[in-house]
Formats: sequence, C-alpha cells, structure tokens
Amino acid sequence: MTAQTTPTPPFRDPQLPLAKRIDDLLQRLTLDERIAFLHQFAPAVDRLGVAAFRTGQEALHGVAWMGPATVFPQAVGLGATWNEDLVRRVGEAVSTEVRAMRARDDRVGLNVWSPTVNLLRHPLWGRNEEGYSEDAKLTSAIATAYTRGLRGDHPTYWRTAPVLKHWLAHNNETDRSTTSSSVRPRVLHEYDLRAFRETVEAGAVAGVMPAYNLVNGRPNHVSPYLAEHLRRWTAEDLLVCSDAGAPSNLVDSEHYYATHEEATAASLRAGVDSFTDHGTESSTMTGRIRGALDKGLLTEEDIDRAVRRQLSVRFRLGEFDGDADPYAALTDFDTPAHRALAQEAAEQAVVLLKNEGGLLPLAADARIAVVGLLADECKLDWYSGTLLHRSTPLEGLYDRCGAERVTFAEGVDRVRLRALSTGAFVSVPEAAEAADEVRGAEGALDPALLAGRTDLPPLTTDTVGTELALVDWGGGVLTFRAPDGRYLSVAEDGYLRASADQPGGWIVQETFRLEPSGSHGNGHLLKHTGTGQYVSVGTDGVKVADENPEIFELMVVQPGEEAVARVAAEADVVLVVAGNDPYINGRETEDRTGLALPAHQERLLRAARAANPNTALVLVSAYPYAVDPADLPAVLWTAHGGQAAGTALARVLAGDVSPAGRLPQTWYAADADLPGLLDYDVIGARQTYLYFEGTPLFPFGHGLSYTEFAYGNLVAQVGDDALTVSFTVTNTGAAAADEVAQLYVRAEDPSVPRPRRELVGHRRITLAPGASSELTFRLPLSVLEFWDVAHGTWHLEPGAYEVLAGASSEDIRLRTTVTVDGEPVGPRPVVTHGLDAADFDEQRGTEIVDRTKESGDAVTPTDGGSGELLFRNCDFGAGISSVEVEAAGEGTVEFSLIGGPVLATLTQERPTGDLYTYSTLRAGVTAVGVHDVHLKLRGPLRLAHVGFSG
Repeated sequence: MTAQTTPTPPFRDPQLPLAKRIDDLLQRLTLDERIAFLHQFAPAVDRLGVAAFRTGQEALHGVAWMGPATVFPQAVGLGATWNEDLVRRVGEAVSTEVRAMRARDDRVGLNVWSPTVNLLRHPLWGRNEEGYSEDAKLTSAIATAYTRGLRGDHPTYWRTAPVLKHWLAHNNETDRSTTSSSVRPRVLHEYDLRAFRETVEAGAVAGVMPAYNLVNGRPNHVSPYLAEHLRRWTAEDLLVCSDAGAPSNLVDSEHYYATHEEATAASLRAGVDSFTDHGTESSTMTGRIRGALDKGLLTEEDIDRAVRRQLSVRFRLGEFDGDADPYAALTDFDTPAHRALAQEAAEQAVVLLKNEGGLLPLAADARIAVVGLLADECKLDWYSGTLLHRSTPLEGLYDRCGAERVTFAEGVDRVRLRALSTGAFVSVPEAAEAADEVRGAEGALDPALLAGRTDLPPLTTDTVGTELALVDWGGGVLTFRAPDGRYLSVAEDGYLRASADQPGGWIVQETFRLEPSGSHGNGHLLKHTGTGQYVSVGTDGVKVADENPEIFELMVVQPGEEAVARVAAEADVVLVVAGNDPYINGRETEDRTGLALPAHQERLLRAARAANPNTALVLVSAYPYAVDPADLPAVLWTAHGGQAAGTALARVLAGDVSPAGRLPQTWYAADADLPGLLDYDVIGARQTYLYFEGTPLFPFGHGLSYTEFAYGNLVAQVGDDALTVSFTVTNTGAAAADEVAQLYVRAEDPSVPRPRRELVGHRRITLAPGASSELTFRLPLSVLEFWDVAHGTWHLEPGAYEVLAGASSEDIRLRTTVTVDGEPVGPRPVVTHGLDAADFDEQRGTEIVDRTKESGDAVTPTDGGSGELLFRNCDFGAGISSVEVEAAGEGTVEFSLIGGPVLATLTQERPTGDLYTYSTLRAGVTAVGVHDVHLKLRGPLRLAHVGFSG
C-alpha cells in the first residue's frame, strides 16, 4: 500500500493569487480564532500550522527596544539630510537587521511601526525628534524613501511592513488623548493629509496608526477619514493598528462612548484592524469584540474585513511560503557597511548655521577646548536601540585631532547634599563588584515595564559625603551623577541608588527638583519627579517617602563655568557642545515650555565666550532653540546622531566633510513668534515657513557650506499637464562638497491666502571644485493647486506664479514667472448647496467639532462664548427670501452681509437634547447677487449648515 500525502492547503500555495490564498485561510479559521487575530498579539493556530504574530516593531532610526542594533540619527536628523537615497539605504539596513534579529529572537516583529510622518508644525512638540520636517513635501519624500528601504524591492515579498504614524494632525503631548485639533478643510487637504497621502501613494506602506488625539472633536480611532481618504489612495489592503491603550481611551479618558463594546465596534467599523491594548493580555479586547458582536454592534463581515487586512500583510511578509521568501535567510547585522552608513548619515545631518571669520573648519594645529554637558555624551531616545558602538563629540575629536590638542571640561556643578536634620552628607556607598548594566540591553516587548536596579546598595549619609555632578536641564529639572558615572535613580522599593547608566525609561526615575523650604532659608526639599515624592533620610538609607521629607543644603563645591572658563582661556578654539537629553524636558508625553537654551548651558556658553572670543556653539538636540548667535563666530546643529555621532561631528569640524545638512523646520527667534501649541490652523495662525511673516532666527532649508555655489540658467516652462524647471548649480569654491538645491513656487495674485512660497522640489548633489550640474524638475501642475472650500475640490487658479530656486526658503538665487491657464474660482453656489459651517474662509473664536459621532463637521464658539465665521463670494442669484440653520445645543446665530446690518437673528432658546440632536431654525431675509456672508455665533451652539431659499 502507498501512504497518502496530505495535500497542501491552498493558502500555502505561492502560485495562487493572493486574494484566493487569503480567502482559503480565512474560511479555515473559526470565529474565535478570527477575533483573537484582532489583538496586537495574535495567537498561533496550531491545527493549521499558523504561527503567532504581533504588530508593532519600533524601527524609527534603527531597531528599537529589542537590544543592541545599529543606531542611526534621529528622524529629524534624517530629515535634515534632505537626501532620499541615503534615507532609503538606512531603511534597507534597518529592515535587514530586523530580519537578522528575528532569526534569533522571534519576539522581533516584521510589522514595523515607522516612520512618523506628523509634520513638525510646532517646535515645542515633545516628539519633534520623531518627525522629518514642517513641510509636507519634504516629509513625504523622506518618508517614502524610508518605507521603500523598509519594504524592499521584491515585487511580491516585503522585507518588513511599515506602518505610518500618527494619523492625524498630532503635534501636542499635553493632554494628548483628550485634546481636539481643529483642522479646517484647507489645512486638512493641503497640509496634514498630504504627507500621508503622497507616502501611501508611493506604494511601500503597509498601514497607518491613528493618533491619540481627536480631530474636529472626533477621536482619530473612529475617524471617517480612514475610509474617505486613506483607503482610497491605494489598492493595497492597508492594516490600521491602534496606538497603545487608545481603544480604551475612547471610554476611559475621552468619554466618547458609554461602553467599551460600543467603542470597539465603532473603531472596527471605522477601519481599525488591530487593537493594541492591555499589553500581551488579549482577553479584555477579544471579550469586547465578542460582546459587541453579541449585541449586534458588529457583524462577522466587519471582523473578517479586518482579519483579511492583517493576513494580507502576513502573506506579503512571506510567512506562509518558507524558502520562497527571499528575505527569510537574511543575517546581515552590525556589518561594516551598516557602521559606515550610520557614520555617513550622521555626517550628512550636520547643519552649519553660521560661520564667520573662518573659524571653521578647524585649523590643523589648533588647540581645542571641548566643553559642555553634551560634549562627552552619545544620547539615545525612547525609540532608539541599544548601542553596539558609541562615539561622543569628545571621543571623535580625540581620534581625529589627537588627545594632545584637545582639552575638556564638562561644566557640571560639583555639589554635596547636606541633610540639615543631622548635619551629615549624602554618600554613595562603594559597589566595586556590581556589574555594569545598560538599560534595555536584553530587549523588551514593552520597555516601560523595565524595573530599576536593586542589586546596588542604597545611598547613605556620613560626615564626608560624596561629591555629585549636578546638571540643571531647564525648568529646575535636575540630575545627579556619582563619581563612577552612574546617575542617582529610584527603584521600585523607593530607595535612591547610584544605579542608572543614563536617565531613561517611560517614567524617568533619575530626575529631581529642589523646592525651597519654608522653615530653613538655605534649605531645600528634594522632590523626585518620577514618583512625585520627597527624599527622606532614615537609618536604613536614603529613600523617597510620603512623610518626613528631609531638608537639604545644596553646597556647590565648584560651579561648572569655572572649569569651562579655565580650559577655554588656554585654547585657540572653544567648542561648546550644548543641547538636550531626549528623556528630559521634551519627549513623548511632555511638550517643551519654551525655545530658550537651559540656563545652566547659557552660563557655560557665556563663560566660554568671555574667556575666548573664538567660541563656536555646537547644538546637539532633538529640536530647535532660540539662541543669540550675535557674539558667536560659528554655530552648528545636529540631531542626536546615533552611534557614529561623535566621529561624524569631528570630521565635519575638521573639514574632512563639508557640512550640507539643511534645516527641516523653521528656527524661530523667540517664543513670541509661536502660535499656541493647540492652534493647528497653519494658514490662519501664519505658521511654518509657508505662512510665517516674521524674521526667523534661521529659515527653513538653511544650511551653510565650506565652499560656495553659484546658481544660473533658470528656465521654466508650462505644458499641458506639467511645469518643467531647470537651472544650473556650480561649485565656485576650492573644496568638494554637497549642495541642496531647493525649488519653490508662489502664486503672485491668489484669490485666497496662499503660502509665501512652497517647496516643490529639491536635489542634494555632490560637486567637485569648478564642477557644474544642470538640474531638471518636471512637476505636475497639481503642485500649484489649492483646496477650494467653496466647491469642495482641488483648484488650479489661472494667473502668474513665481518660480524660485536657491539654497534655502529665504536664500533665493534665481526667480522667474510663469503664467498658467486655469479656471477662475467661481462664487459659492449657496442657493443650491448652502454653506457647510466648517467651509469658512476666515474665522475668529471658533473651533470645528463633530457633527455626528460617525461623520461630518460643525462649528462652535470656543468655550461656549462667541465666534465669527466669514464666507466670501456667496452667490444668491436672483435673490433669496429666507435663511435656515441646522444647529444643536442652545445659542444664537446672527446673519449679515459684510458691510451691512444684521439681517436675521436665529435663536435656539432651549437645548436640543444631546450634542448631536439638530434642529432647523428659519428667518426671513433678502439678498441678491454675490456677497460675503458674516455669521456671529453666541453660546454653546453647534452650527452644521446654513441653507437658503427664495
């Protein structure tokens, strides 16, 4: 007899069409198995040989959270390179290491949650480091390059499956799960959606992650835009993964739904396919899905649709095809090529902001003082991997220039803490045999759960004490470091130990505040920010507690500026390396409060400059600062540059590499230049380089070189469907260098507010001395369009457009004008279509809110006060005789034509019920022809629509 061979199920046959394979596997899964797939941690189905699967491997600038990996510059640094080819290669390296790490640790996932395409609209956003640019075009170009690298170039199989974060209009950490971004239609289409759209349309995106916030009063996790926009941009089955804990927020913090079953059903119907909630424990979420199904809030078709999208990603990742997957056997990890790429990326990210008097590059025989709190640091952030290699600015300069030419002063304040209750000093016990530990070295699915060390002895007090290195990071947030380099930290048992290699963690346990003591003039309470408790001293050691706080005297042994001034005075050149720690004062969950450099670092900068006029400021930071460069001959900026940051910076300073990074966002001169953090109206608030009318400290696209470039031969031609622009760039200096040529356009006489200028193309090129390159850009005429709120569509307005080429948004070298044919913007057809309240041209004192929980917009006065809406060019034709408004709540709408009296007052005297119960109010009015309409809203009223009849 011949043994029968078990037939291969169709879902495992690579020769079948993808849709048929998905259908086959889907019908083999039970309902419970399909529901289980909707949690982030989808369990294995052993009877089918289907492995467990999880969404969400962080990989923003290297593989994060899973232990050592190659660490590239922060995303904002990659944005500063303006180099798509480089960023694509970084994506390739990162995804290759994901595959290599997964081969030895199946906790590593292939569905990568990266990149972040939120626009860097506001420089105080705590997560500025995660984005690429304030400009949608540049952001989409860099994001597209990174996703193409992550995806790979095989026509069928994907190396990793990238998910874009965070949908949508998300630029604040303050109350991020309860605040609503009021986004008018023009800003929505021309700004916030655009970065996502162009990246998705490029074809290398597997999905998106909705953000924690609300947009126009509706949580992003039930956003109709997922169906109305996102899923229409591509034929791919995009996988929408919730952010961590966000499904529960719909009830717990946002109170948008009464029950979790309602909330879960609404988000699944809106398009969320995978629920990231309750960590690895899936029963809570699957129970909610089952409950919603049992109550008729969901159908099996809703569940199958979401499972199908997840399976589509898993098939594309080659999960069911064994050796047919060309990426299955990848082992490249920490290769020489990856190390070289990390250095190249760090070099290309350096931006030279100012350079007068030839201070840079450094003279070959210069004696160099390297000072500052970041001078001997290689900082990581929440989305970094663990360092395999480490290079600080000081180490880089030692290696490049020789230790005999470089002196160093960190600039920390050397202090002792004296307990006034006993007169004893805080002391760090010896722990000679304690092993060195690096946070996250072993990897963790959720690094927020990593606990502090308890294997080291707690701090004590004695008659001598330990001299500690104190840093004030701004806003009174302090760190203390022991002589062995470990930071004071608080573990779960509440004791203080010198135990942390760096500040870090989801809740940082290494930061403190000194608060004045009312009972002792020179005494302070020491508050631990992580727990909110005060430090106390007991017989068993120093710990935090709810009672008996100790009063300490802070005794400064040596101010940091003394050491800085001493080494600065003896050097030919001083490099002050300043910036931020990515875990302190500006990070996920915490926005910055201002643009200023922290006072401690200002002290060091002033001391260095007073001791030596040849002082350069080197900023290493995740965001812009407002610094005064007037007395400084040179200023550079780079984001935290990853493992090769110091080597790269030293090579740029020494002139081995000419700097060619460019600012990906505007650097403002003062806090007064900034709009409110929650003001998302980039048009009305005149935000970003697109609309800002003040004088920036350093403009968008700015960056200097060690050589000079000349621009010439600008030619611009308009065809039937494209604008073609060419110009020549020539290296007129003596050094080979990169230049980033930038192309902008501007409507000369627009009918609506348009950008001052808008980036439509750029090219990073390398030129030898005397060499030239002709650059040609063929741009679709759609780059000149704007969103016409009067008709709800994109519109190409006829007329003159200025074409500008140059080295930054303000350093324009060439300009010409082209004339474009198009259709004039017609008046609003209000008699037939009325006015949707959110389609205003201008507003004051209002915000956009949700018309219903499912879809639509309404407008309400901010905080229930009063507000105004302006609608231009409303065509009443031969005339109207009445106006009617759809409104909810209670309040008044006053209707008038600009320049005339109030024609109608429509009052909702009693509340209509809940926020979503609308009634229609009518009044008689007359109007003929085209007019601008003015509406004044008073009270907690939601206006959805205004109609007219005649």
